[in-house]
Amino acid sequence: MNIAVISTSPRKHSGSLRVARYLKNVLEHYDQSNVRLVDFETYDLPLIGQGSLDKANLTPFQKELIDTLAAADLVFFMLPEYNWTAPPQFTNMLNQLGNKEFAHLFDGKVFALAGVSSGRGGREPAIQMTTVLNKLINFLNVHSVVSPRIWESHDTGKNLTETGESTGNEAYEKNARAFVDYALNVAQRWLVTSLV
Repeated sequence: MNIAVISTSPRKHSGSLRVARYLKNVLEHYDQSNVRLVDFETYDLPLIGQGSLDKANLTPFQKELIDTLAAADLVFFMLPEYNWTAPPQFTNMLNQLGNKEFAHLFDGKVFALAGVSSGRGGREPAIQMTTVLNKLINFLNVHSVVSPRIWESHDTGKNLTETGESTGNEAYEKNARAFVDYALNVAQRWLVTSLV
């Protein structure tokens, strides 16, 4: 199974990147070795309405993002909470890629969303983007599923180091593993039944 873990914060050394690195490590412990991490620190998609992606002239970041999404069977999105909503870069990404030209990036996949907060938040962006992804799957008439189990990474800076190592909070680790287990289970079931 090919897995993408995408940190959607453009900030350097963000909490979302910590969570993405941590989940990548968890997945690799599950013998999931085909895990690619994409970091939005070098994000350069043009704003919708001010420009579009040119498939023949992609920047290194755009190519990495598109290639990673295209190859993935399971996609984990780490969504920081910005004023009770998702980061504008993620919304813009969906607007730029959510069309017939890039529909294949949303086909035959399972999407799993985690909200990231430096405090006790994170739920709202994951819930909101679950709705948007489901609407996009419907609009593009593709066959994918959004995992219903979301995860909230609370107190991210206290629970994870900059390199994505756990600081030892057992409840945090247990919730993260439950999120990963659920997404892997949905993906395994989805991939088997979608081949029939």
